[in-house]
Amino acid sequence: MAALRKKGLEVQPFKAGPDFIDAGLHRLAAGRVSRNLDQWMCGKDYVVDCFQKHASASDIAVIEGVMGMYDGEFSTAHLANLLQVPVILVIDAYGMAESAGAMVYGFAGFGVRSADCGVKVENLERSGALKFAGVIFNRVASENHYKRLKESVRDMPVLGYLPRDLNFEIPHRHLGLATAEEIPITDENMDRLSDAILEHVDFDAIIARVELPKEKDHHREGAKDAKKTGRFRIALAYDKAFSFYYEDNLDLLRDAGAEIVHFSPLTDHAIPDSVDAVYIGGGYPELHAEALAGNRSMLASVKAWSEDGKSIYAECGGLMYLSQCIRDFDSRSHAMAGVFPFETRMLKKPKLAYREIELTEDCMLGTGGERLRGHEFHYSEIPDRDRPDLLGQGSRIYTVRDKYGKETLPEGFRIRNTLASYIHVHFGSNRNIAKRFVGFLK
Repeated sequence: MAALRKKGLEVQPFKAGPDFIDAGLHRLAAGRVSRNLDQWMCGKDYVVDCFQKHASASDIAVIEGVMGMYDGEFSTAHLANLLQVPVILVIDAYGMAESAGAMVYGFAGFGVRSADCGVKVENLERSGALKFAGVIFNRVASENHYKRLKESVRDMPVLGYLPRDLNFEIPHRHLGLATAEEIPITDENMDRLSDAILEHVDFDAIIARVELPKEKDHHREGAKDAKKTGRFRIALAYDKAFSFYYEDNLDLLRDAGAEIVHFSPLTDHAIPDSVDAVYIGGGYPELHAEALAGNRSMLASVKAWSEDGKSIYAECGGLMYLSQCIRDFDSRSHAMAGVFPFETRMLKKPKLAYREIELTEDCMLGTGGERLRGHEFHYSEIPDRDRPDLLGQGSRIYTVRDKYGKETLPEGFRIRNTLASYIHVHFGSNRNIAKRFVGFLK
């Protein structure tokens, strides 16, 4: 993405699946907000509309895949087939030479054969399957190594390679790579990486194989209300501790008439003046727990806001911030806002799963019986969360199922007009969410 941008192109980034961190890093490389394309959470129609809308407003679009190319029911291969975009196969060439040709051959043909052997790739056509723009080899030791790799490939363009000795690494931690808000890639490193790719990869060949979708009428539900933007102001927690948001959620809220106002639980003293609701997303509050706990005026402001019956919506890290305390990996306790009468504690193993919510009561996200979709990705838990008296006077208003329809523990913790959950909801999963959210503030 950075190399394409260096060539003077407007690059629109996308991420297959629900990942927030990769999408944030895309923004650093491309200079544009990245969009998540998740077929399970949002459905095919929404994914296609999102891609066409944003891709058609750029010179070129780049979609980063998820996991291996054919992995999962909603794989990168499914997405490429749905959007009819060419695939660039990236193969780690470390420790192999001519065997790379067999790997390329297998990936190119697998989509055709998989339909005949019971693998869930029903959207791939039996003839032709996927369009491949070519292959790029990663971690190549030398020009001679690259020559052997290239000569092993049949019936697919070899677009170039990235040298093994390039000293480039993005810092990482328990949830994955460091976030864009921490600026884990210096401008110098980004420049050096893009120069290396421009030197060793044939970008003219890539660009020649790309055909962007023609712009369509992208009138979205709620767009007619965009002129009302600013009637309702939503304070969005945004800093190094809280940065996990789907940009589509914010767009849908704006379309429904909201103005988004950023504030920092780390450095600001209180919730901004003249706002109607607070939205606290996910992130890394556990890494900044000491600083969050030290900002007592903000904690008091948040608690008072909730106790006054004003609206707060929180997800994952936001839920942790609203608890009594965060108990970190070393079992040290850091006092939080205390809106909910339970603590959260860090674990060594993550919980990562898609979730479907059915609302059991009317709330700021919808009416009783409506269904929403999202995902969980966290290393913390609420101790004894199945206790009937966990919430005191509060209630749980989510019936939750996994992607296979199996019911899990109830969620959606509500006290007064504060609603919090471990589940990151994608508002594109139900077009009524943003309208309901803004309507709830009237």
